[in-house]
Parts: sequence; structure tokens; C-alpha cells
Amino acid sequence: MWRQQIAGRAFRFGAAGAAAAAGAGYVGYSYYCSPRQRGARPSGVVYADPLETSALPKGRPHAFWTPPRREEMLNELKGLGRDGSDAKTAQEREFDLLVIGGGATGAGCTLDAATRGLKVAMVERDDFASGTSSKSTKLVHGGVRYLQKAIMGLDYEQWKMVREALHERKTFLKIAPYLSNELPIMLPVYTWWQLPYFWIGCKMYDLLAGKQGLTSSYALGRAKTLENFPMLRADNLVGSMVYFDGQHNDARMNAALAVTAAAHGAVVANHVEVTSLIKEKDPATGREAVRGAMLRDNETGDEWAVRAKGVVNATGPFSDAILKMDEPDMPEIVAPSSGVHLVLPSYFSPKNMGMLDPATTDGRVVFFLPWEGGVVAGTTDTQCSVEADPKPSEKEIEWILSEIRRFLSPDVKIRRGEVLSAWSGIRPLVRDPKAANTKDLVRNHMIHVSDSELITIAGGKWTTYREMAKETIDCAISTFGLRPLRDCQTENVRLIGSHAWSSTMFIKLVQNFGVDHEVAQHLAHNYGDRAWAVCALADRTDTQFPSLGHRIHPLYPFIDAEVRYAVQYEYALSVVDVIARRLRLAFLDAQAARESLPKVIDIMAAELGWDRGRKAAEHRKGLVFLTTMGLPDSILDDSAALEPIRSRDGVINHQTTASLNFVDPASYYRRGTFSAEEIGAILSAFSEFDTHGDGHIEVKDIQPLFEAIKVPLPEGGVEPFLVAASVKVADPAAPVEFEQIFGALAEIKEATNAKGRTPKGNLRLNQIPTHRSGGGV
Repeated sequence: MWRQQIAGRAFRFGAAGAAAAAGAGYVGYSYYCSPRQRGARPSGVVYADPLETSALPKGRPHAFWTPPRREEMLNELKGLGRDGSDAKTAQEREFDLLVIGGGATGAGCTLDAATRGLKVAMVERDDFASGTSSKSTKLVHGGVRYLQKAIMGLDYEQWKMVREALHERKTFLKIAPYLSNELPIMLPVYTWWQLPYFWIGCKMYDLLAGKQGLTSSYALGRAKTLENFPMLRADNLVGSMVYFDGQHNDARMNAALAVTAAAHGAVVANHVEVTSLIKEKDPATGREAVRGAMLRDNETGDEWAVRAKGVVNATGPFSDAILKMDEPDMPEIVAPSSGVHLVLPSYFSPKNMGMLDPATTDGRVVFFLPWEGGVVAGTTDTQCSVEADPKPSEKEIEWILSEIRRFLSPDVKIRRGEVLSAWSGIRPLVRDPKAANTKDLVRNHMIHVSDSELITIAGGKWTTYREMAKETIDCAISTFGLRPLRDCQTENVRLIGSHAWSSTMFIKLVQNFGVDHEVAQHLAHNYGDRAWAVCALADRTDTQFPSLGHRIHPLYPFIDAEVRYAVQYEYALSVVDVIARRLRLAFLDAQAARESLPKVIDIMAAELGWDRGRKAAEHRKGLVFLTTMGLPDSILDDSAALEPIRSRDGVINHQTTASLNFVDPASYYRRGTFSAEEIGAILSAFSEFDTHGDGHIEVKDIQPLFEAIKVPLPEGGVEPFLVAASVKVADPAAPVEFEQIFGALAEIKEATNAKGRTPKGNLRLNQIPTHRSGGGV
């Protein structure tokens, strides 16, 4: 199948590129194990990875293996053959399991069931990882906060939870090594007695992991701490402890789970919604039992019924909606909690060192972590309502920024405009409806079987998705009397892209395809050995090097081929699917994602045959989504859209006499405080008062300078801003450098446009008990 793909794309990079792809040492025929073939095997059959073949050295995978098309998946869901033929018996039309929800837990359940040899289908109303599973802290961790509370409270259940999570952390690194990695995280210490306290805690964290441990934790003195994290506040710093946890790309991990499940025979379909449950009387018990669901394809509006021996509800925060389809009077079990995260530019953190602030103003922890070229900061834990795309509030954003400012050096100023993206993920804390006190929250996850045998799995966290899935499928096998071919295999099932990946494979991508070095590293890190298939879809450039791959945005290494790959290989159907959950650009830089919309939509339109109306609708949908990622609602109004302000020549004009636009609400959300023309105006005015031409003016010149460029008088006057810029305001003849003037003006403009936007008063967000929320993680 891949041969047609490559032949159809060969014109993109010429014969040499095609030869490089074919000569990369991979075979390419579609290998797909049908559920019917598997069902005929005797019980106890040995697991075999369908992405490997013994015909190749060392069982090398098919780099160009193509998953079944969405139309084929929908035909199977409708009880038809993949080609649309109607030749199946009633027994062949029925699935062993129908999993509702395509997030981490749902995809994990589907992969678990498929690798056991069960006939399983998964449907997702929106897109894989469209909810909480794409909006995490990006950590794969045991939870140092959980461990602290387990020890201090002598809590064995929390102790077990940490131990389980540490085991799963190591599994992540094994089954998806290209999507996950170790990350050192620093705990700064400002009181001498805390250093031995943190040392003991980190060493116990290492000890509890045992053979599943990562690199051992270690202590650093004051000088080494600042050397490793120079942005840190130095006042009263004693030293630090550095421990190791895991990190991953959550949405791409989720997509890999879904596609890997498809490779093992599962039927997976995004943008397919459950509208109601099908109940039948169970002849064994005489009670009604859930035995399927009515589905609707949200792309076409088609509706049909799908039957299954059992149904699993893995919809996270939306669990109650499915539960009420089963039992309308059932009390709600989800206690939704909003966790807000920000992404800041990479210059706020070292590239390979994160930080944890263990003592925030409300007793939680705040993470500050390098991720995919940015810095993720968060999180909060506030009560919220359940909605598809929640927006982070300015109060939550400002709370995180205020906590970050507490542990960074005073010289490192973080503006609201430097928040590249901000998102709110709903964490589904749950109550056990069968517990004596139904108001108490479950600490980890919960599996609930209703009277009509609907299985609901809720709660937990990304790190333990695999163990949650295992317990859920074990429960399903017992509840529905299923006959799997083998026990759980997922601890050793490598996800698609992992088989032939190596940490140096990006070099071959550069050499064989002529892609840019940064792009090659990005592709290897996000697609593993599937990067070969991505490169095969790239357009030629007009340069000798790089010879393949047009960037979607000049600041980021995403290329055109990734959009085609997302559509052809990963079931992307909308522009939001691509910019948010396949390329992750919306999470890294919402404004860059906005600027990339037209290019992404054009590529998708060519792949999916969109007309002008659909392209316009997708553009609007993309803008609406980006307002949930930290951009203001004004981007929905073309006349108020945030566009880069440039001078006519695209460079600073030192001769301009233009005044500054201090009342500029858009600048509150923009990284650069001043436009090129405004910088020119400041330089021009400064040079007029720099009578000696030595780069200095005097304090007495500041007022006429500010009047010349029409600086508005802020509340409290300009003196506090000048003092903050280290200007000696008491001495009229004191020299003032351009940097000081420029810094003061930037702060004045920031304060002017933040008026009415920055939350006032108490920013404390401590609404959910820390011991129930996991310290905000």
C-alpha cells in the first residue's frame, strides 16, 4: 500500500529522494491482522507484533505501514466489510467490546483489548486526546507530593499509588522511547534545614522506584545551582536537590496508542458520537444490560447502531453524560477540577532542567518545565463545570505568573504578553457511588459497573493509564464472560514509531532526505521511525539545502509533510486536530498557530477535497479554538485581529518622528511591547536629547523627552517606573542610559494596557484539598 503512497508523492522530491526512502532498509506492504483471523486461533496463542516482520533483519518494522482508512473503519462499525460489502453474519457484526472515549484511558483500553485478541471498537466524539489527555503537565511521574503525604500521614494507599506510578513511568520510556524522556527537576532550597529534608525525600523516591528507577537524585551547592539555573532568585539561596521524572508529548502519545491499536486489529474512529445506549434483556439474569450504542458520524451526520457484548465508558470528565444515558437518575460522580498551564518562551528556563516550587502561596506545587522548545508552567486546581473547550481565566494565568515571579531573579521579568499559550484541562476527580460516603473523592481511579453492566473507568492520571486500562479490561472479561487469546501484553507492546527509533536517527534523515537539522531532530522526536514516511510526503524547496520540507511557521520546525501525514496516517479531520494535537503548535504558540492556519488549511483542503466554504468554516473553527489557548476573543473580529505591526521596510526606522501608541490593548497579549516604528520613535527622540552623542541624557531631560513622544501620565506618576529602572531621580544631572528609558517606557505601556485586565485582590485558588488533588498535578 505504501508503494502507491510513495509513487504518488515522488514528484515532491525527485528520484533521488525516492531512492533514499526506498533504500532506507524498510519493506513496505500493508500488514493488518483482521479480528476474524485472530478469533479463529486457539486460546493461549503467543503474541506477535504486527508492526514487525521476520523477513527483515532484527524484525525491523514497516516504516510505511498505512493504517486502514477512516471509511474502512466506519464500514466495520456499521457491520459491513471494509469495502462496504454486506456479507457478515450477526455474530461477525458484534464486537466483544465498545469503548467510548478516545483519550488516554480509552485508547489504552482499546490497545489492551486488541492485544489480548478481543474484537474491540473505540469511538470518540471529537478527536483523540481532544480533552484532558492533551492538556496535562506533560509529566510521567510518581508524584513527589503524594510520597510526602504518604510518609507524613503514614498513608499506605498513597504509598502504593506512588509505587504503581513509578513502575508505569519506566514502562512509558520502554514502549514509546521517542515520545518520552527523563527530565531532571530542581528543588531550590532557601532554608538550610530543608536541604537534608529534601535529600531524604528524593532518596526515598529513588528507593521506592527500585529497578524501575531513573537517574539518581543529587544535591547541588549554591554556586552550582545558579550555574545550572541562572534565572533563579539568588537571594538567600542555600542550594538545591535535583531529582528525575519522566516527560512526554501527551497528545502524540495518545495518537500513537490509537494507531497502534488499529495495527493490532482494533476499529478506531474519531468524530463519531454516541447518541444513546442500546439495552437488551440478559437471558442469564433477566435484567436489562447495555449491549451497544447508537452512533453518529459528526462529519456526515450518518447514524447507525453498533452491538457489543460489553460497553466501556472511558470519557473522563464527561463520564456522567454517558452514565445518565444508562441511568438518568444516577447522581453525578465527577467532581471536575480545572488545571491551567502556560507556555513561556524557552529563554526563561535551561533547555534540560526543570524546576518545582514546593511552597506556593496556597500550599501547592508549581512546575516550570522545558517542553518541545518552550517552557510549561502550572498548574492550578479550581472547581469548574464540565465543558468541551474550557478557557483559562486571567485570574488563573496571573496566579501562575505571580508564583513564577517569586522564584525567578528580579532581573527576569515575565509579562503577560510572553505567555505564548494558556490552556485549561479538566481533571476528573471522582466519587464512588457505591461508597458509604459518596461525597468523598477517590484518590486514584475508580471502576464502576452499573446494574445494567455499563463499565465506567474514571479518575487517575496519564502516568497510570496502562494499569487503569489493564484493570478495566480484566473487569470486562469477568463481567461479560469474554474469551481473550492471551493475558495483558501492553507492558511490552511498543507503540508505532518505536521499533527502529534511535537517538541518532535524525542524522540519517538529514543525510538521506536533505531536511533541515532542526526539522530532522523534531521529526525523529515526534514520529520515531515513522519519520521516514513523513519525509516521503514533503514538498521540494527552492534551495539546495534543505531540499525538502516547507516550514508551517518560520519560528518552529513543523513542516508541510506533517499535515499530510496527520490526514493520511493519523485520522486528522479538522484544522484543530492538526494544529493542536498532531503538530502541537497551538500549545506551543497560539499566535504562531493562528498565523499558520491558512497554510495548514490549504494542505488539508488538497488532501480532503474541501471547498471554499469548508475552508472558511475551518478557519473560523481554528480561531474559536485559539481563544481557549490564551488569545483574546478579539481575534474573532477581523477588524480587531492581532496582526504584527511592521514599518514599511520591515526594519527599525531611526529617523521616524511618530509618537508611541500607548493605548494599545493588543500589546497586552503580544510578545514585543513596541512595534518597529515605535522603537524608531524612541531612538529618534532619545538622540535629540543626547546632545553630546555619548549615549546618555540627564534626568532633567526625561520629562521633555516623554512629552515629545506623548507618554501618558500613569497613576502615581512616572517616578516609580524610573526608580524601578535604576534612574537616580533625585539628581537632575545624573546620567540616564537608553536601556533605562526603554525599560521604563515598556513598564508604563504594560501598566497602561493591563488596566482592567489584571485580576485585583486575592489570587488564592485553593478550592480543592491538596491531598485529594495531588498537589495540583
